[in-house]
Amino acid sequence: MTDVPVADRPRERLLRQGAAALSDAELVAVQLGSGREGVSALDLAQRLLADWGGLSGLASARPEELARVSGVGPAKAARLCAAFGLVNRIDTPVETIRLATSEDIARVAQPLIGRARTEQVAVLIADGGLRLKRAEVIASGTAKACPIPVREILATVLRHDGVAFAVAHNHPGGDPTPTTTDLRATDALIKATQTIGLRFLDHVTVTSGEWRSLTAHGEPAT
Repeated sequence: MTDVPVADRPRERLLRQGAAALSDAELVAVQLGSGREGVSALDLAQRLLADWGGLSGLASARPEELARVSGVGPAKAARLCAAFGLVNRIDTPVETIRLATSEDIARVAQPLIGRARTEQVAVLIADGGLRLKRAEVIASGTAKACPIPVREILATVLRHDGVAFAVAHNHPGGDPTPTTTDLRATDALIKATQTIGLRFLDHVTVTSGEWRSLTAHGEPAT
């Protein structure tokens, strides 16, 4: 990018005009910081966006995939994934969310794991008023499966002083319909919860745009 005047480079324009003044490629270039020999950071950013079909696709890229791209490597891949991870957390501000229905649970889970290309399990921890205290991904599997770690889920809820909790996992294939394995995992969660006095709200499956409840009625009691 040496042929671009310093004042017109993405980082300098961001500092002067704000992020809204930059294109998607320019924002990605700022995260990259540099390109490689013969390829500027902006050129590399444009290639990444083209290869992954835009920002949404790039956000779902795994770190190891990005790291394999010439000119990216592990450090730049980590910066990009961290940036998208922060956006996901901003989309679900903990202090304003109450897990009163299955839809509330799905609304938190979708930006967290809905676009992931491998199955992931998240636990959503709430207080006695069903206000969300913490949302955490606790397991990751393959594109087709991820065991539901019942003991780890319960331990995580107790460790963070939760009173109630919900579990969510994604279906990367795009169909949120629960499987027999999903239903069995839900039954195991219900039985385990009853023995330790926690309140189990729901288990939902999510994709980037759809969700399903695995409980009988689909709406936790308020």
